[in-house]
Amino acid sequence: MTQASLPAHGNTGRPALFAVLAGLAALGLASVFLACLFGPARVPALTAVRLLAGFFGVDASGVDPTLATIVRDIRLPRAALSWLVGAALGLSGGVYQGILRNPLADPFTLGVSTGAAFGASLAIFLGFTSIPFLSALGLDPVPLAALAGAMLSLTAVIALARAGGGTRRETLVLAGIVTATFLSALISLLKSLGEESVAGIVYWLMGGFAGRGFGHLAVFLPYFLAGLAIIVRYSRELDILALGETQARMLGVKAARVRLYLLIGASLLAAASVAVAGVIGFVGLIVPHLVRLALGAEHRPLLAASALLGGILLVWSDVIARTVLPHGAELPAGVVTALLGGPFFCLLLRARAMGRT
Repeated sequence: MTQASLPAHGNTGRPALFAVLAGLAALGLASVFLACLFGPARVPALTAVRLLAGFFGVDASGVDPTLATIVRDIRLPRAALSWLVGAALGLSGGVYQGILRNPLADPFTLGVSTGAAFGASLAIFLGFTSIPFLSALGLDPVPLAALAGAMLSLTAVIALARAGGGTRRETLVLAGIVTATFLSALISLLKSLGEESVAGIVYWLMGGFAGRGFGHLAVFLPYFLAGLAIIVRYSRELDILALGETQARMLGVKAARVRLYLLIGASLLAAASVAVAGVIGFVGLIVPHLVRLALGAEHRPLLAASALLGGILLVWSDVIARTVLPHGAELPAGVVTALLGGPFFCLLLRARAMGRT
């Protein structure tokens, strides 16, 4: 099924839609707060409230300094980052599905996430995990290398698509497949050549938020805000692009240019997400797909709900990742999303197929 065959307008009235979005936003805030309570060291809810209220001038004296460090410096930035990354993946997945008119597209379809993975893998392979002048600025070289790899991958995809006849969705998909396959082969080569770095590469590729903090938020936010601004600006045009190239031109939309801008915006979100959290699959695929089934295919509400739901999903995936194993051991969050998302998506596809028979 293509995007063009889906209904052009949502199935939910505006008041109900506003209630759904407000509910998801409230649930997201609650999820970030509740995520601060879970981990090897249990934190009472009232203690967490006092500590977080301390950011707004409320007296939090008398609280155990260890708990204060755990909540404020470790769990809060981690929960906030996981929500933002989930929102970015859900939003970028919705945009990719709209651009390509395919509800099964995701941030990996065009090779951007694979490019980020290659950039990070190359930095780990070369030993660029700590560079003094970057460390002095509070910057981690690996996320920066991932961002560079994602942008180079996007540049390669666009160049290949234009060489193949322009940035139409068919040529974009083909260029993305070629680029992703080539970069995946390079990642495998790095793992085979670097016995000392292979463990670090594999762990990073599995995706997760262990050890992430405010410094990673600082790396992530500029690209997130830039990508978000582009998508908000051109989100209405996504509904027109869903009608097809010819219809879009008849309605006065410069389809190739708008598609390129949206592609850049979604790729910035995907690149920033992979840069700070590694490879986390299924969020960008499943979340927009579910939202479309519930709310319809009108893109502004679809993208807003996809961002909110994606954030919630990844926050709780990270909570599961750090609490399911004993003695403080953690699973990568990317493993949790794959374990949850793979079977669920198979069931969803089967249910849709049975509904058509």
